[in-house]
Amino acid sequence: MQIASLAEVGLPNVSTSDTIDSTFAALKRAQLARRGSFTLEARIAQLDQLRDSIKRYESNIIAACAADFRKPAPEVKLTELLPVLQEIRHTKKHLRKWMRPKRVAASIGVWGTRSYVRPEPKGVCLIIAPWNYPLNLALGPLVSALAAGNGAIIKPSEMTPHTSKVIANIVAETFPPDLVSVIEGDAAVAQKLLALPFDHIFFTGSPAVGKLVMEAAARNLSSVTLELGGKSPTIVGPDANIKKAARYIVWGKFANNGQTCIAPDHVFVHRSIAAPFNEALKQQIGRIYGKTPEARQSTPDYCRIVNARHFQRVSSLIEDAKSKGANVFEGGITDAEENFIAPTLIANMSSDMDISREELFGPILPVIEFDDIDSVINKINDNPKPLALYVFDQNKSFARNIIERTSSGAAGINLTVVHFLHPDLPFGGVNNSGIGASHGEYGFRAFSHEKALMEDKHSLIHLLFPPYTRWVRRLIDAAVRILG
Repeated sequence: MQIASLAEVGLPNVSTSDTIDSTFAALKRAQLARRGSFTLEARIAQLDQLRDSIKRYESNIIAACAADFRKPAPEVKLTELLPVLQEIRHTKKHLRKWMRPKRVAASIGVWGTRSYVRPEPKGVCLIIAPWNYPLNLALGPLVSALAAGNGAIIKPSEMTPHTSKVIANIVAETFPPDLVSVIEGDAAVAQKLLALPFDHIFFTGSPAVGKLVMEAAARNLSSVTLELGGKSPTIVGPDANIKKAARYIVWGKFANNGQTCIAPDHVFVHRSIAAPFNEALKQQIGRIYGKTPEARQSTPDYCRIVNARHFQRVSSLIEDAKSKGANVFEGGITDAEENFIAPTLIANMSSDMDISREELFGPILPVIEFDDIDSVINKINDNPKPLALYVFDQNKSFARNIIERTSSGAAGINLTVVHFLHPDLPFGGVNNSGIGASHGEYGFRAFSHEKALMEDKHSLIHLLFPPYTRWVRRLIDAAVRILG
């Protein structure tokens, strides 16, 4: 199916309580009826159907992302389509192995038994997707949910309504509604969904909302995967390749207009190379987005802030920093009519500025000079654990020292953001930046219950059963002495 124009995409429908309840009940019944029939072949067929639908809707996805926040078509392909299609391909290749029960050797205490760990579907799962990568972060987790044999409800973000509608069309065309359904709507709809006893909830969003999701999940004792965010620091050491560091940082920061949970939030640069590094950042911005303000606003390669509310939030961060003595040495230009904020570099940051405390989630990059790496490490450790941390330096021990002395969901050396594309790496945070992990086998396991299965063959454990005669007590004492 091809959609001729954005007018045909339509806007999301707000789901009622009755619709939500009936949809959930239908998935629950179907999941119970299908239990025991989640074959490898059936799961692969579902993944094939999803892949084919995504490819068929490619032009519609590109048009929808452009309508929602002027996302460039190449960026849609690289950051929305490629990760999901790669996830499908990787999962199909390895799913047989992941599904296979894993034999566990018997310990001495249970000698004579045979044991396995058997992955089973958790049941009916809820996927709450964000607006910054609206297709990727809705359908990527769905791949893992289907691979693990689950049914799912997807709640796309209402802030990207055109993409939300395309997701709904893809799902409706690809799956029966008692296997996968899309529920569209605002925060009130999300609250109604969170009140239901889902078997697993996969949420991507801010730490503040993640706490609310976890609180709601606790009422039903639903397990959760929380993909959150935080202020991901970047350190540029004295022996860094300055040009390479600037290239990766500018791309990782300003792609998607900075609206990326693993984008560099701020940069610590060694004072000895600060001047050439700052100049390299400016040169890279000019090379990618244009050398003049007019060129940067007119380039088709630069995304926009998603809506007026977030535009105001990010603009206020810049104004607050300027009012408190910050030096905006590149960018800072805004246009409210287009939700446009130019790539912005800020120096002279202080602790009383909002940019020091808030996750920026926009095209603002504070650059902070340092002399002593211990002070940088202390600053990182004084703040909540970030989703990612990046180090640029050609001295391996310099990078290793930072990574070993800090805690983060992931770490990158001489690159940014790229780790998200590796299907064999877990993607997830720690504490404030997330709980659990996704991608590849880690995503499959997030949506699976790992059931312990033990079978008696010729165990002698019954010799320790009551009544506790003198002989049984001696056996128990011997067991404690030998095995304890």
